[in-house]
Amino acid sequence: MNISTPTKALVLAAGKGTRMKSDLPKVATLLQGKSLLAHVVGSLKKTGIKDILIVVGYKKEIVINLLGNFQDISFVEQREQLGTGHAVLCAEEELQSFRGRLLVCCGDVPAISPKSFQQLLDFHSYHNNSVTVLSAKISNPKGYGRMVRDSLGSLERIVEEKDASEEQKKINEVNTGTYVFESPSVFANLKSIGKENAQNEYYLPDLVQIYRSHNSRTDAVQLENPLESLGVNSPEDLQYLEKLIQEGKLSQ
Repeated sequence: MNISTPTKALVLAAGKGTRMKSDLPKVATLLQGKSLLAHVVGSLKKTGIKDILIVVGYKKEIVINLLGNFQDISFVEQREQLGTGHAVLCAEEELQSFRGRLLVCCGDVPAISPKSFQQLLDFHSYHNNSVTVLSAKISNPKGYGRMVRDSLGSLERIVEEKDASEEQKKINEVNTGTYVFESPSVFANLKSIGKENAQNEYYLPDLVQIYRSHNSRTDAVQLENPLESLGVNSPEDLQYLEKLIQEGKLSQ
C-alpha cells in the first residue's frame, strides 16, 4: 500500500505483563507460533509503514531479539513505567526531526489487521484531524476506556474505567489503544498531561481533551471487526484469541 504522507509507527512494548504468570515480557508471548509483537509489526509493515520504533523496558534484550527478521526497526527505552503518555514521550528525541503522521499502537494487541490500520490513517488524513483513535463497539466494555462523544458525534474525551461515572460506564464504544497523532506537536501536548487519576500515571488518552482545548480536530473510527481490538493480558485471553483464529473469526 502506498503511503503518501510521511508516516511512522511507535509500538508500546515496555510492560512486564504480570498476569501472564511468566517471566517473559508480555509481548514475547507466542500466538500461533509467533510473538505478539511480531504480529503487530508484521501488520504495520503490510500497511506500508517502513519506519517502526519500539518502546522497550522490561527485559529489553529479549524484546529486541524478537524482531531480528524485520528491517527499519529501531528501539527506545522507557526506564520507568509511568504510563502510556510517558512511553510516547520517551520517543521524542528519536522523532524530533520527524514531520508527519505518528501511528501509536500496543505490542500486546496482535489482531489489528493491515486494513484497519490503513482505514485509521486514511480517516485521519481525510478529516484533517490532530488525533484519531481506533475504537471498537463491544458488548462488555468493562475494563476499557470509554469513548465520550459530543452532541455532533466527534470524540470529546476518553475516560478510563477507574475514572468513569456510572453513566459513562454504560458506553460500549471503547478505546483500542491505537492512535494517529501529528508529529512533532504530539510531544508538546504530551508535556501538559497531568497524572491526577486513579493510577497516578500519564495517560495517552488524556491527549484528546488537551487537543480539544486548543480547538483541534479529534475523532475516532470504529473497527469493522471489533474482535481485532482484543489484547492479551492473561493466559485465558491468549487461549481465546487462538480459538477465534482457528474458527476463522480473526485472520492472521
